[in-house]
Amino acid sequence: MSIIKSFFGIFKTSNEVDSLGNKFRQKRMFFFKQLINYFPKPLNILDIGGTEYFWINIGLHNKNDIKITLLNLSKIETQSTNISSVIGDATDLSNYASNSFDIVFSNSVIEHLFTKENQIKMANEVMRVGKHYFVQTPNKYFFIEQHYLLPYFQFVPDRFKYFILTKTKLSRLKYWDKAEAQNYIEEIRLLSESDMIQLFPNGKIWKEKFMGFCKSFVAHNM
Repeated sequence: MSIIKSFFGIFKTSNEVDSLGNKFRQKRMFFFKQLINYFPKPLNILDIGGTEYFWINIGLHNKNDIKITLLNLSKIETQSTNISSVIGDATDLSNYASNSFDIVFSNSVIEHLFTKENQIKMANEVMRVGKHYFVQTPNKYFFIEQHYLLPYFQFVPDRFKYFILTKTKLSRLKYWDKAEAQNYIEEIRLLSESDMIQLFPNGKIWKEKFMGFCKSFVAHNM
């Protein structure tokens, strides 16, 4: 029964508690919480592309000694006492001075920036405005493309991706909306370990493993 649950958990989004993605997220955030235990409080965190639910799910909401600012292309409603939302662009954080935040955090965002140039801009801004950073992204060479949950789908031609997404239910057991499929195909640029090292040359690379294979990377200097 647990094997069957794990199988169907693959097709659920990471925001669902019983999804496989959420299980990986919980392990990743256990590592993050271990790291911040050594930081003096209060702690000021900028989360690029984050949601309030993410921080509620790991138990860091309504904390008096941790302030979290969510930065997204549009403002989102928040209810937690220590979480606020602002509008911003990951590639241009010019509203913030250098070292404005104790930690800049980002989970599965940097691969959604369309171009290498934008990824470089984001990495530079992360390192500029944050005294420390914790940036996660899926591994380009993992055997499952994690946005579509199809083996080695990252290496097939875009036209074939579009056909599979919109004409079959092979990806996440659904027909993708045509506009959503096209947007995903254009915006996702997966990163390898060497790419992350180039983007964050003063950081460490923490590897997230699945069945002995590296599923994703976290670049951090914590």
